[in-house]
Amino acid sequence: MKTVLVTGAAGFLGSHLCDRFIKEGFRVIGMDNLITGNLKNIEHLFGLKQFEFYHHDVSKFVHIPGNLEYILHFASPASPIDYLKIPIQTLKVGSLGTHNLLGLARSKGARMLIASTSEVYGDPQVHPQNEEYWGHVNPIGPRGVYDEAKRFQEAITMAYHTYHGLETRIVRIFNTYGPRMRLDDGRALPAFMSQALSGEDLTVFGDGSQTRSFCYVDDLIEGIYRLLFSDYAGPVNIGNPNEITLLQFAEEIIKLTGTNQKIVYHPLPKDDPKQRKPDITLAKKLLDWEPKVDRAEGLKRTYEYFKSEMEARGLIK
Repeated sequence: MKTVLVTGAAGFLGSHLCDRFIKEGFRVIGMDNLITGNLKNIEHLFGLKQFEFYHHDVSKFVHIPGNLEYILHFASPASPIDYLKIPIQTLKVGSLGTHNLLGLARSKGARMLIASTSEVYGDPQVHPQNEEYWGHVNPIGPRGVYDEAKRFQEAITMAYHTYHGLETRIVRIFNTYGPRMRLDDGRALPAFMSQALSGEDLTVFGDGSQTRSFCYVDDLIEGIYRLLFSDYAGPVNIGNPNEITLLQFAEEIIKLTGTNQKIVYHPLPKDDPKQRKPDITLAKKLLDWEPKVDRAEGLKRTYEYFKSEMEARGLIK
């Protein structure tokens, strides 16, 4: 039985990855320091003999006994609400954490996949964004702690690949949604869904004309799985190219939840990207991958999750 280490295992994407690798017959070691993760996301795995959990911060030395074939590095705050609150930890997990795990991968002869992000493109001047685009990032702006941590993460991963011959993979993740997102995540979908269900007005920043492209979590996990077992070491965009304005998205959430809240407008945060749309030509060609779950179906599944979570916490009026 081959072993895979998933860092950030108690988070939104990490927990779904643990599920997928268990299903595929791997032994899975989950690691998380629980700064933003939640054990509830993986508690259903605790009774399985092929699953282990380590409560550990990857910014500190990482030791895993025994064989280890694959590492998926998904430990990191991923929401502005988090990385503005814990900027140093965000930089450390992308730099020191990645360095520690690359060293572990090298010592074990393991293949390592890192979770990069569409944020490496910053507020893009190229649309849609393809992997050849170098980005437009403010390194000292409020979002720089996340953007530059991820850009450094890509750089050191490629250095280990070219200098040490390490087997590495880089996924650039675009906006993803689905069950297990945190209610207080702060990004558009959790914010809109939580506000609608709790009877609050929906907050749109700027005039709502900025765009995002939302990919359902099952589609993303499939793309990541295929990328890990591909032969390609360069960055690959995984996301849904179906683009929508945030104002349209807020209106969709109001319709879905059957609420009649108003939309209120707040000033646009500094360096907030005006547009986001992945060019997935490479993923289609390389991985024979493209998203299958349309937004209407994905939002319905996500709504059911948010509704049940908020009911359980007594948050629905």
